[in-house]
Amino acid sequence: MAYNNVNYNTEGNVGILTIDRPKAMNALNTETIGEIRSVLSSVKADSGIRALIITGSGQKAFVAGADIGEIKGLGLEDGFDFLRAGHQMNQDVESLSIPTIAVVNGLALGGGCELALSCSLRIVSESAKLGLPELGLGVIPGYGGTQRLPRLIGKGQALWYLLTGDMIDAAKAVDLGLANMMVKPEELMERALKVAGKIAGKAPMAVKMALTAVKYGLETDLETGLVLETALASLTVASEDKNEGISAFFEKRKPEYKGK
Repeated sequence: MAYNNVNYNTEGNVGILTIDRPKAMNALNTETIGEIRSVLSSVKADSGIRALIITGSGQKAFVAGADIGEIKGLGLEDGFDFLRAGHQMNQDVESLSIPTIAVVNGLALGGGCELALSCSLRIVSESAKLGLPELGLGVIPGYGGTQRLPRLIGKGQALWYLLTGDMIDAAKAVDLGLANMMVKPEELMERALKVAGKIAGKAPMAVKMALTAVKYGLETDLETGLVLETALASLTVASEDKNEGISAFFEKRKPEYKGK
């Protein structure tokens, strides 16, 4: 399928979704959000894809934010719909059931930072900067930033960056736990593909259950989380992939997982 604002291709069992609006710093408008959701729907339906990289085109921006030109004309009703579309996009990313890796090649501000927050992992270029500057425009983050950032880096740190609007450079992002890895710009995609390939080589059901256990376990008390973990772990124990993994271990060979 042809898109106006995004590109999608694959390398082996890794999908690569690129937001491609370089003249607009890859800003998210309604059409782009719809195209991203369309790609995510296709990825979800493709059992051959076991990890997804999300990045931006060019060297300046991952996604510089939501499209301010479009936001300017919004009122109460259409503003609500615009924000909910962003929420739904990020929920699609978060609930994809395969690992998603935000490869942050430049600015990730506002809606771009929120898109990165919805991913499982974040790999950032040394030149990357992340932030939620919305209060400076008289609004608050509306694509999940007020909820996901404190869950990731803690309430106090999140409030600092939300209230001040200060940008977070790559090194600080790693220090805060906002990013998992900082990489030289010229090595960014190579390293990201290596990480994605490593994860994609794991048993798909085990990966899905691990993502589910962490996502929902963090929203409850420890005892309930442990019960959830036991239930999900029992599904993997009964899987064909478990038998393959153990057989491969004893036979000293690479396992061939089928996601069953």
